[in-house]
Amino acid sequence: MLQRMPLLGRLATASAMAWAYVVIGHGGFWLTSPRLPATVPVPESWPRVGVVVPARDEAAVLGETLPTLLTQDYPGELAVWLVDDQSSDGTGELARTLGDRAGGRAVLTVLAAPPPPPGWTGKLNALQRGVAAASAAGAELLLLTDADIAHHPSSVRRLVATALASEADLVSLMALLRTQTGWERALIPAFIYFFAQLYPFPRVARPGGWTAAAAGGCVLLRRTALERAGGLARIRGSLIDDVALGRLLKRSGARTWLGFTGEPPEVRSVRCYPRLADLWTMVTRTAYTQLRRCPVLLVGTLAGLGLLYLLPPIAGIAGLVRRSPVPAVAGLGAWAAMALTQAPVLRLYGLSPLRGLALPAVAALYAAMTVDSARRHATGQGGAWKGRLADPATDTPGTAPQPPEIGAG
Repeated sequence: MLQRMPLLGRLATASAMAWAYVVIGHGGFWLTSPRLPATVPVPESWPRVGVVVPARDEAAVLGETLPTLLTQDYPGELAVWLVDDQSSDGTGELARTLGDRAGGRAVLTVLAAPPPPPGWTGKLNALQRGVAAASAAGAELLLLTDADIAHHPSSVRRLVATALASEADLVSLMALLRTQTGWERALIPAFIYFFAQLYPFPRVARPGGWTAAAAGGCVLLRRTALERAGGLARIRGSLIDDVALGRLLKRSGARTWLGFTGEPPEVRSVRCYPRLADLWTMVTRTAYTQLRRCPVLLVGTLAGLGLLYLLPPIAGIAGLVRRSPVPAVAGLGAWAAMALTQAPVLRLYGLSPLRGLALPAVAALYAAMTVDSARRHATGQGGAWKGRLADPATDTPGTAPQPPEIGAG
């Protein structure tokens, strides 16, 4: 039957069938229901928690974020290690000043990260420094969080209670990202949507499954689980360090969980991306790495984006104009499916679900970013972040010529 259809009808039907699977059989990725439980049993004793914050040139955001860690209502012992990763803007000095002013229960220690050794990314090298210090101080749980992440006063307490009640080795929250500018509102919810489509959160929590990930802005994990998995040295060159960490732990037999932040948000990012160029650089830094720097995977990804996101509106509108029912129904149905599945993420960000109708245009932008990411890696500019460049072949840190300043992945 498909062979007798015109090409547009066949392609539209294939897209509609793909969306039927995505909606029904792809792990419910589009639902935002995986969240920290509203109530969990109070543990008999609260374990010692070590918070590790890698920070490179983060003076612009620390005043809004670091105090939220130092004033947590966590009932147990809480210590914060901020690792100054060779900053040039006074990040370390500002952190010490904020620590003196905070007056919270948490103890702050500011460490200086050494230059990253060959094969290490700067962020993972800084994390390693902080994790080693927290482990030496007897931390039972480690909270790895980015310098641009602000925490609700109950964030650590709820994360720990959830991990203990569920016997999870890793609990990670996708931070609520900033959506104040037009470009942020257009592209950030789609970024979250695509991430969840790649790594369906319910599958991350499924023991024995292959889907593994974490959200680098907020990762709570058991120190012993990290040690059992071989430590951060096992992923030392990974640009997409959060996904690599989640995979490392799950492959070692750890129980992992990944969820969305709630309301009010337990964790939120204060990083701003006012221009398209800022968001473009954020995506191109790691998009081709996500595809293992493989041209075949790049072509396949672009073909998949075209079939899933670009073809449906083209086929649907063309079918209406030509009064051809198959491409019209299949194309418009697939277009409606993508809009409906993005609606929960849009609601999470307080945005109109009607924005989901623009997802084909947004997907086209992300496809262009992915192509540009491949170009940057091919020309030796892949992975650039705040003056550092990860070698496109080995992800080994080098020196980059003044890339735009945006947040770590």
